[in-house]
Amino acid sequence: MSDVASAVETPATEVVQHARWTDYVRLLKPRVMSLVVFTALTGLVCADRPLHPVLAAIAILCIAIGAGASGALNMAYEADIDQLMRRTRSRPIPQGRIARGDAAAFGMVLAVFSVMLMGLGVNLLAAGFLAFTIFFYAVIYTMLLKRSTPQNIVIGGAAGALPPVVGWAAATGAAPLNAWLLFAIIFLWTPPHFWALSLYTATDYAKAGVPMMPVVKGPRSTRRQILAYSLILAPLGVAPAFTGLGGAFYLGVSGLGGVIFLALALRLALSHAGEDELDPTGLYQVKPGDKGARDLFAFSIFYLFALFAALLIEHGLRQFGLSALVPTHL
Repeated sequence: MSDVASAVETPATEVVQHARWTDYVRLLKPRVMSLVVFTALTGLVCADRPLHPVLAAIAILCIAIGAGASGALNMAYEADIDQLMRRTRSRPIPQGRIARGDAAAFGMVLAVFSVMLMGLGVNLLAAGFLAFTIFFYAVIYTMLLKRSTPQNIVIGGAAGALPPVVGWAAATGAAPLNAWLLFAIIFLWTPPHFWALSLYTATDYAKAGVPMMPVVKGPRSTRRQILAYSLILAPLGVAPAFTGLGGAFYLGVSGLGGVIFLALALRLALSHAGEDELDPTGLYQVKPGDKGARDLFAFSIFYLFALFAALLIEHGLRQFGLSALVPTHL
């Protein structure tokens, strides 16, 4: 763990430039925020309880701001390791455009604002879930888990899995089993998704002292664990079709997607991804032996999007009385 200690002690680049507004937008991690908003919206719509458009907009806005707050707090704390990794060294803090303290203050203000607005404008349960999500990501995952255990992604994945529960709670003031089923799908999707990425970016994580699974347990063990999680994820992804949450259209999308996901995971398990020690020079270059990892990582994004989009389409059409356009009953 000496590498981790040295990473923690490495000072972030001193601010030498004036920040642009786009730098503060980058602190919010817009791409991550978009996924959070999408899954939260799906949870809100799947609750099948029409919410006033203004309240629905407030709920989604609060979730988006809360996600951005988590991203800013994460970047503030991880500035020392961000400047050591190719994937993150162009972020505003390592580049010296925003000070760590300013980023942390920005994140705290957004966090408090989002939770208070959710509580006052929507309901207290949704606000409580949102506060816990921000806390879990910023403190439990970022500060306590990421630099200390290769299970960081597994446990920390709870933060990324909570948005649909927050959305459901915003619509109904409750969090039933189907809301937690959406949580479980994202929770079990997270390890194979991020471990596939870490198989071909392990050199960066090793340099930064982050104990990602390929760094600690090796590529072969990581590939096997990806397959194990995929074997659980694929049937779980189909489960909403049998709990009343998803219909025939969802069953078709999740079934086909699960088969492809498993095929890619099996191909990856049988490959030698992550074992080539040659380090590519370009940020997005992938070594020939790592294409299986890259393919699974790319498809995993589409897979999760497809599952939630199918649910969103089914429930959205149902609410507008247009369910006949898509088969929604088994």
